[in-house]
Amino acid sequence: LRAALGDVVARHESLRTRFPEVEGEPYQEIVSVAEAGVDLPVVPVAADELEARIDRACSHAFDLAGEPPLRATLFTSGTDQPSPDAGSVVTGDWVLVLVVHHIAGDGWSMGSLLRDLSVAYAARRAGRAPGWEPLPVQYADYALWQQGMLGDPADPESVLAGQVAYWKAELRGVPEELELPVDRRRPAVASHRGGWAALDVPPELHADLAELARAEGVTMFMVWQAALAVLLSKLGAGKDIPIGTAIAGRTDQAVEDLVGLFMNMLVVRTDLSGDPSFAEVLGRVRQRALGALEHQEVPFERLVEELAPARSLSRHPLFQVTMTVQNVPQATIDLPGLDVEAHPGETTMAKLDLDFQVVERFDGQGRPDGLLGGLTYATDLFDQATAETLVTRLIRLLKTVTAGPARPISRLDLLDPAERRQLLTEWNGDRRPAAVTVPALFTAHATRAPEAIALASGEERVSYGELEARSNRLARHLIDRGVAPESLVGVVMDRSIDLVTALLAVMKAGGVYVPVDPGQPAQRIGQVLLQAGVDVCLVDQVYAPTVREHAGTVVVADADEAEAAWADAPDAAVPVRVMPDQLAYVMFTSGSTGEPKGIATTHRDVVELAGDRCWHFPGQARGLFAAPHTFDGSTLELWVRLLTGGQVVVAPRGRIDAALLRSLVGDHGLTHVQLTAGLFRVIAEEDPTAFAGLHEVFTGADVVPTAAVRQVLEAVPSITVRNTYGPTEVTVIGTQIPIQDPKAIGDVVPVGYPLDDTRMYVLDEFLNPVPAGVAGELYIAGAGLARGYLNRPGLTGERFVACLFEGGGGRMYRTGDVVRWNRAGQLEFVSRADDQVKIRGFRVEPGEVEAVLAQHEQVAQAVVIAREDTPGDKYLAAYVVLTHGEADAGFGAVARDFTASRLPQYMVPSVVVLERLPLTANGKVDRAALPAPHHASGTGTGPGRRPATVYEEILCSVFAQVLDVPRVAVEDDFFALGGHSLLAVRLVSRIRAVMGLEVPVPAVFEAPTVAGLAARLERAGGVPARSAVVAGPRPQVLPLSYAQRRLWFVDRLEGASALYNVPLVLRLSGRLDISALRAALGDVVARHESLRTRFPEVEGEPYQEIVSVAEAGVDLPVVPVAADELEARIDRACSHAFDLAGEPPLRATLFTSAAGPSPTDAGAVVTGESVLVVVVHHIAGDGWSMGLLWRDLSVAY
Repeated sequence: LRAALGDVVARHESLRTRFPEVEGEPYQEIVSVAEAGVDLPVVPVAADELEARIDRACSHAFDLAGEPPLRATLFTSGTDQPSPDAGSVVTGDWVLVLVVHHIAGDGWSMGSLLRDLSVAYAARRAGRAPGWEPLPVQYADYALWQQGMLGDPADPESVLAGQVAYWKAELRGVPEELELPVDRRRPAVASHRGGWAALDVPPELHADLAELARAEGVTMFMVWQAALAVLLSKLGAGKDIPIGTAIAGRTDQAVEDLVGLFMNMLVVRTDLSGDPSFAEVLGRVRQRALGALEHQEVPFERLVEELAPARSLSRHPLFQVTMTVQNVPQATIDLPGLDVEAHPGETTMAKLDLDFQVVERFDGQGRPDGLLGGLTYATDLFDQATAETLVTRLIRLLKTVTAGPARPISRLDLLDPAERRQLLTEWNGDRRPAAVTVPALFTAHATRAPEAIALASGEERVSYGELEARSNRLARHLIDRGVAPESLVGVVMDRSIDLVTALLAVMKAGGVYVPVDPGQPAQRIGQVLLQAGVDVCLVDQVYAPTVREHAGTVVVADADEAEAAWADAPDAAVPVRVMPDQLAYVMFTSGSTGEPKGIATTHRDVVELAGDRCWHFPGQARGLFAAPHTFDGSTLELWVRLLTGGQVVVAPRGRIDAALLRSLVGDHGLTHVQLTAGLFRVIAEEDPTAFAGLHEVFTGADVVPTAAVRQVLEAVPSITVRNTYGPTEVTVIGTQIPIQDPKAIGDVVPVGYPLDDTRMYVLDEFLNPVPAGVAGELYIAGAGLARGYLNRPGLTGERFVACLFEGGGGRMYRTGDVVRWNRAGQLEFVSRADDQVKIRGFRVEPGEVEAVLAQHEQVAQAVVIAREDTPGDKYLAAYVVLTHGEADAGFGAVARDFTASRLPQYMVPSVVVLERLPLTANGKVDRAALPAPHHASGTGTGPGRRPATVYEEILCSVFAQVLDVPRVAVEDDFFALGGHSLLAVRLVSRIRAVMGLEVPVPAVFEAPTVAGLAARLERAGGVPARSAVVAGPRPQVLPLSYAQRRLWFVDRLEGASALYNVPLVLRLSGRLDISALRAALGDVVARHESLRTRFPEVEGEPYQEIVSVAEAGVDLPVVPVAADELEARIDRACSHAFDLAGEPPLRATLFTSAAGPSPTDAGAVVTGESVLVVVVHHIAGDGWSMGLLWRDLSVAY
């Protein structure tokens, strides 16, 4: 066996080829047969360890530059330890593990390898060498032929140039990354750990697929390719589906028997736009696949370089999903005297996100006998259950299309009956419509418990009976002023007990209240009242003058009860019949057209909200009314309490903070509070114990931070945090989920389960339900669904559509929110449908970036938006608030590094640190008020930021050289400027040569900018790639360094001058010891040879002549000078022209105006003002050197 392996390695040069490199360029080094050899270790192993040892052998990491690409190991579980000596023959069970690196062989090669091994083993058992025919060519011949056949890429007439042009046109605008139904967020760097989900197609379906292929004139591969594209599209990948496929690449008969890497990857792009039938999809796939095969000679790696897609260590370029259908016989091995069974290693590596492989089987008569295969999936992204479900759905889809290929893909259902029932029925609310109105239900509670407190504000208390009487009197007055059923009545009032009375009175009169924020500009107030067609308006006295300009009848609702116009009206029940489907209120929100739109909500909607079981509370619940009454959250705060016998505590005017909340909870015994997600986060961060005493806090209206929920639950263990979700169009809330255990919170807080009589439908663009785990647009039906938009029938018809899943003329509201069901039957918010942005061709969900930023321990809140401050320059901007509340601008870089370590580079945002996020009046983030970041970037030729460090300066030069561009700015991306994997290797080689630092190739992918790579080098301190400078023997003639030689040449060319002098002027005040200074200068010159080096020449060649310490000496003339001449004398000293060949490159002069003893005497000490001028020629020192010179002079003096 060992000899047979040697024969195979000798026969195929590819199995004894190494791949070293020279200056970053790899080449093939074919090792001689004698040198190659084959090591076949025989390894005894216990039975229970065998699988682990096989996995370990299969997981060997080849050193391509230093070892052959084949390894063989023979494992035995026998108790007798066989001697691995030559000639030994043993009996028993064995496992032979052959591992070939893909660079030396592909799937086809394995058939040739096993066939040749079988022949060689049989021959060696017979005592002879195998007698096979010599191979006509070797892989090296193919490599040379390939380069010649493809031609020069610069030649537009070459095969390569022509095929590259085809692929550039074919893949223009192709999605860089498919949106797949993953279980986890994609990591910044893929681990390539994989799992396996088996696939088994029965013979009957195989026969149907074969018949479909024949009928449509396509191959079996094309059928599977089309079905996979449809599946991925229906799982959220879009309409443009690029899928990779492997081809054998053996287009010449001479290479059919070679072991080598001929396999190439092609991209088949499937267009699913326009809702084609499956038969039409097959036609599109056939056209694209045939075009791809006609242009298959371009190596995939070359294609990636030419197309230059944004590179990432997290995913495969151009495609992340592959489909391979094999119909060639499987490789077999026949070893005489042995029963051989294939035993593939259990270790699964995932090169891609999803890799589907199937093999056709045929019976003895050549009839379809089923397909076997499976799905290799990346465990970074998918769970085993998800992978198995993908396989199941693909087979189900294949069954469907064989039965009806003319069916449009919109009608191809991925769900089985049980899934459909679960999504449409089991996970949705019961149908229990209410048949009562708000006034009727309130009156029932007032009749049952008239003394119970309904409203509290400060010291004032209003019972249910009192509120019933007050609202009845005001309602009668409104009727007298013309309010009739469904009359729209404006309410321009501040939060107060009078406001609650007014709202209830309007509904009792049959009217519809239209709340208007009095704090808005008068023009906006008038716009809303005019658009609503309001004639009667209830106001606080202070707002009456403003409102009278826009409403015919103004009723001052905050008048003293005794003095009010309705003080003498009867307080008995109002004689107006209000029906459940009459409007209760119209709330205006901003519209996309710039005009506000009014959402019309009925009594039935409000009552159904109040009656949901999730609000049930033993005893009287006391809730806080703190939301603006123009915000739909006020419906929850007011009517859920008042229609269930609870008490409403009216918060004082102004914003709620932690201190006020704590005070209100203590003073009024609050049990329930509702806060927007933003305000909840602020209080949770500021003082989570402010929630102490509450039974429950509701939050929502935006994405709720997980950290804030944990903080509150940990600080107040007895509390329940209820996350809620719902647009105004479904009466505040459509879903809710109570959370009590902080440890049970995952990466996101779900928005929960539907309310009792509410149905949630997560649908695709064709209004088909999408499977759990797949994102789709949310449609809501059932309880709470508003009538529509006031006086906007077109918009109402667009957003409130017929419900396809319920009879009786039911409607459903299209929310525009993208959500998904999780496996627990809870909804998770993903994004707004219109928030999705494209950054450099990638589809980006800002919410994902927000979630990553929120994981940083210093980030309290994060909002990410797409900006386009300069047309065409779209980028992500992140606005973060830190936990300590201060706007630390330096944290921006920290946040970028944090996101860069967790997300692909294109998702790393510009970061703005704010003290607080701007909020709208309703407590939501005001995205329009977020400031533009100070944003700058280089373009390879544009200005960009200049290098700030030596590393950045050198790397800019190296990047430009390798990329062959004029210049590179520090923020330029290596790959965006045309870099690719091989150029990355070359870049690393160049950095090694220029900077003497070792940079691993993956570092270029992880930090592809000059700034990023320089920062990594500086943090690591650099990994030296060459020996350190050490003292050693010197030649008789000492050469100049390159820097010295450059300055010597300039000196010889231009003559002696002061151009390269480095002057140092030191003004000295006080008591100066001149003799000590002179001696100290001598010490410094003695210490540094460069300061006592001359540069003579011999026959035009300069050399260094280092003068001895004794000969060098230091002259320090002391020159008295008048004050008005000092500057001129300093300039003259600094302008000395050195004779590099004849004098040392340092001069010193001491100027003094001091009187007293002669300063030239030894030991003289002078007092006063002096100026020391030291001039060094640049050939002997640079800027860095001056720091050392002064330091040493200080020590010596």
